[in-house]
Amino acid sequence: MEASKKLVNSVIGCADDALAGLVACNPDLQILRGHRVALRSDLESLKGRVALLSGGGSGHEPAHAGFVGKGMLTGVIAGAVFTSPAVGSILAAIQAVSQAGTVGTLLIVKNYTGDRLNFGLALEQARSEGIAVEMVVVGDDSAFAVQKKAGRRGLCGTVLIHKVAGALAEAGVGLEEIARQVRAAAGAMGTLGVSLSSCSVPGSRPTFQLGPEEMELGLGIHGEAGVQRIKMATSDEVVKTMIDHMTSPANASRVPVEAGSSVVLVVNNLGGLSFLELGVVADSAVRCLEARGVKIARALVGTFMSALEMAGISLTLLLVDDPLLKLIDAETTAAAWPNVAKVPVSGRQRSRAAPAERPRAEEPAASEGPACQQSARILERVCATLLELEEQLNALDRAAGDGDCGTTHSRAARAIREWLKEGPVPAQPARLLSGLARLLLEKMGGSSGALYGLFLTAAARPLKARADLPAWAAAMDAGLEAVRRYGKAAPGDRTMLDSLWAAGQELHALQTPGADLLQVLAKAVERAEAAADATKQMEAGAGRASYIGSSRLDQPDPGAVAAAAILRAILEALRGHSA
Repeated sequence: MEASKKLVNSVIGCADDALAGLVACNPDLQILRGHRVALRSDLESLKGRVALLSGGGSGHEPAHAGFVGKGMLTGVIAGAVFTSPAVGSILAAIQAVSQAGTVGTLLIVKNYTGDRLNFGLALEQARSEGIAVEMVVVGDDSAFAVQKKAGRRGLCGTVLIHKVAGALAEAGVGLEEIARQVRAAAGAMGTLGVSLSSCSVPGSRPTFQLGPEEMELGLGIHGEAGVQRIKMATSDEVVKTMIDHMTSPANASRVPVEAGSSVVLVVNNLGGLSFLELGVVADSAVRCLEARGVKIARALVGTFMSALEMAGISLTLLLVDDPLLKLIDAETTAAAWPNVAKVPVSGRQRSRAAPAERPRAEEPAASEGPACQQSARILERVCATLLELEEQLNALDRAAGDGDCGTTHSRAARAIREWLKEGPVPAQPARLLSGLARLLLEKMGGSSGALYGLFLTAAARPLKARADLPAWAAAMDAGLEAVRRYGKAAPGDRTMLDSLWAAGQELHALQTPGADLLQVLAKAVERAEAAADATKQMEAGAGRASYIGSSRLDQPDPGAVAAAAILRAILEALRGHSA
């Protein structure tokens, strides 16, 4: 297997370049020349206060440099990717903050052998120079049911320790008292990760492989495998598994969260998870905890401590009381700390009633008359057609868009079927089209839902006064004009309008006295299908496909194919009824 692609200048220099880029874009940070160290630009303002230094291997961004700022860290020392920083750089950082007039330095270190050794050696050297230094080792990993001799690994919960220590230092608390309080906070915290993929250090291959239906539970932040490989499951199921594991009395590394507990929840992106998935997981976590009677005091959702491109998440639970929560809420200028509302997550109203629909003119009660039955048959035929075409339309859309055209149309079909189950459809054509328009605007989604909603809303107007054949031709024209006006598309732009426009020209024949509906509609359908097929020769002038190179567009437009198929379904339903 080849090494994963990385957008870097060089494998050797990527950690230096990443830190340099962060400092270049943040005027509140400075590089300590000759070292991979970032410090607050206003060090001199810290005279008489405790300095806070942390760090570790690179690849965990925004940790650690993203948490340097007033109210959090004074500085960080970065190692190469997933590698403990050099002792000389750690000592240089301690010396720099000491020379700025601070009254002691607290080293906040994640529990890994290399970090403990290198930070510990720098501490001893600094003490030999007469500098007051303390070290807190954070271990918040809740993966291991049996206590490990080396202790719990340091994971994303370390960021909360940065915040607590930073608030205390900003308030002028002394070195030993800060160390005491953060050790207590670290002991009331647990973190557990789960991932859909491994990650790879620049220049190397992924450290482990997962099958399509596998997830890794209880893994660290350096690409190492976890404690258990589990089957893919829903977000709710995965979160329940995680929280069960983290809080189980049989787990030696458990966090003692139970009904009545008040916690800070951190939902941390390990690097490669989409924001959409992160929101889904956050919702699962809040519901799971609240169902157990746990009160969520604060919730932090985002990327805090990553593992390069690992597609996974970690959950951190910190037990809090009011004094500890005030430290979490204290102000900070650290760039990566989120703007968290200082109110409890649990116990508040999360929704409000939607505005009531505007009253409509009194409508006669629907009946099961012939018109209603015919409309229902036509709509059912349209729904069946769209559901059959779902995969074909998605395949066409993958070349020109985001691959969901079939899914969008099948969603509309299912919504219409549910609507039909609710009772007879309106007998009056204008009310039928208006009802369909509202349904598609609400349920179909996407640009297709909006365009069909516009089309049907406009088409309904000419049918209010009369519903003879000429009125249906006028309705088609009104719908097409609305699509052109708001969709900014024209015939020949390779969109659904091509099919509808071609059909609309044939439907003008309905304005001729004595016109035969089925004959006219059959010609309209033939024109629509030919127009849909012709779109594969067109250069897109509107919609997502207009941003795709024309050489890649060698298949018909999916929206045009769907529109022609709808017209064909209407024709076949009418033919079946007249037979």
